[in-house]
Amino acid sequence: MKKILAVVGSPRRNGNTHILVSRIAEGARAKGAMVDELYLGDFTIKECDGCHKCWERKECSKNDEMCNIYPKIIQSDIIIFGTPVYWYGPTGLMKVFIDRFVYFNSPENREKIKGKSAVIAVPFEEESPETARPVVEFFEKSLAYLEVKLVGKIIVPGVSGRGDILQKAKRLKEAYELGQSLA
Repeated sequence: MKKILAVVGSPRRNGNTHILVSRIAEGARAKGAMVDELYLGDFTIKECDGCHKCWERKECSKNDEMCNIYPKIIQSDIIIFGTPVYWYGPTGLMKVFIDRFVYFNSPENREKIKGKSAVIAVPFEEESPETARPVVEFFEKSLAYLEVKLVGKIIVPGVSGRGDILQKAKRLKEAYELGQSLA
């Protein structure tokens, strides 16, 4: 049974990103996967300051809730990263979360993430798919650097108001099917 960690990086609960990620999770659950959904807005995660203490003693020096999330990441087979596009990048919540992945870049911790799979879910306001390109590249490069396989992505333009994505039935069906394929 696949273990999936679904991470919602939008500050807007029940918004387009949350709905999109939940739809992927729903598809995965329908095929028997265990899915743990995290809403980053519920956690206090401090920024990485590059101290590299995680490289010296295997633990992060920050005493925050990210320390409780590391085991969830380690135990997962697949991670879903959901973020809307904010100023042509991921949200601050998602960026701080990813910055703390330096923990997995240390020689002692690299094997804890290497070989995992990932999916990205990126809804955004503008109509041009090019708007999401910097976010997609951010994840492609970051995940490749950590030797995590990007196995799927769903990019949904034209959604700005809370719940606009509910009008995109075809894209929600794709998200559900993507989730099923992960299981």
